[in-house]
Amino acid sequence: MNHLKQLIDKLEESSNLAKEEWIDLMRGRNEETAQYLFERARYWQRKYFQNKIYTRGLIEFTNYCKNDCYYCGIRRSNGRADRYRLTKDQILECCHSGYELGFRTFVLQGGEDGWFTQEKILEIIQAIKKDYSDCALTLSLGERSRQSYEELFYAGADRYLLRHETADEEHYRDLHPPELSAEHRKQCLWDLKEIGYQTGTGFMVGSPGQKLEHLVEDMLFIRRLEPQMVGIGPFVPHHDTPFAQEAQGTVELTLFMIGLLRVMMPDLLIPATTALGTIDPMGREKGILAGANVVMPNLSPTSVRKKYELYDNKICTGDEAAECRNCLKQRMKSIGYELAVDRGDYCRRIKEENHV
Repeated sequence: MNHLKQLIDKLEESSNLAKEEWIDLMRGRNEETAQYLFERARYWQRKYFQNKIYTRGLIEFTNYCKNDCYYCGIRRSNGRADRYRLTKDQILECCHSGYELGFRTFVLQGGEDGWFTQEKILEIIQAIKKDYSDCALTLSLGERSRQSYEELFYAGADRYLLRHETADEEHYRDLHPPELSAEHRKQCLWDLKEIGYQTGTGFMVGSPGQKLEHLVEDMLFIRRLEPQMVGIGPFVPHHDTPFAQEAQGTVELTLFMIGLLRVMMPDLLIPATTALGTIDPMGREKGILAGANVVMPNLSPTSVRKKYELYDNKICTGDEAAECRNCLKQRMKSIGYELAVDRGDYCRRIKEENHV
């Protein structure tokens, strides 16, 4: 067995590698190594989740944002963005249509929009949980105070997604304006975990200036944090940002990182992201076969989907919710998986064995 496969076995057995070993594995990766990694990833994926793929109904309720992240299409400096906000009634209607289609998790995602005060967000959470008490509610609202997170949690929010984007301080400064810091973002994640949220983080693959060493830092941070969810996707440029001319991330490296995550932490909830499906027509299927086990169809009204444009050429912006779900159902079936209809809560599982 070659050196790279031995490193994958070591990762499987110990759930970690030394920095030099991470670098060796990423730098030396090839088709043979990738296929071996994906086989091991699918072993753990099937062991813990069978062939079930969990669905989360995504509601993108505002594309206003106070931040000016250099890679993001809804950054505050983008004067060409067509801004919108959904009302509470519109959000509840999205939940209603999603519930009828079988969704039992809703993801409320938006830019950091001050118009939605703490009181308004609390009111929306309470309304969703009142009408859909058997459903999980995930928030993705960016960086907030610990007190804010606590109030949202006690109002009924179950999960929180906050991708750290890059764990390396210097690289973080290359991607964000000076008022944002990697240290603060990481602290938000530690706060979320301590409060009791099922916590999700993640990073971009192939973002401008990214080195393999940065990806190593990402993996080491995730290992320390022990989140319940990790979402990674390729960097895709947006035409109205400073990174418009930068090369996009690759499917190949993104899939490899998904496989490494599954082998390192087999019980993670890992989405096959929309960004992956955007740069490859079979991207989400490939993500599942590399170890992912979550998909996030869009429940937002079709009238606003094109406006929530974090990056160019986003898929499924014209589909109705039912079309999105039915399309994904058939896509998953074609590769031997089925969409689950339950909440898909995280459950800590112990590695009982390492090899078939």
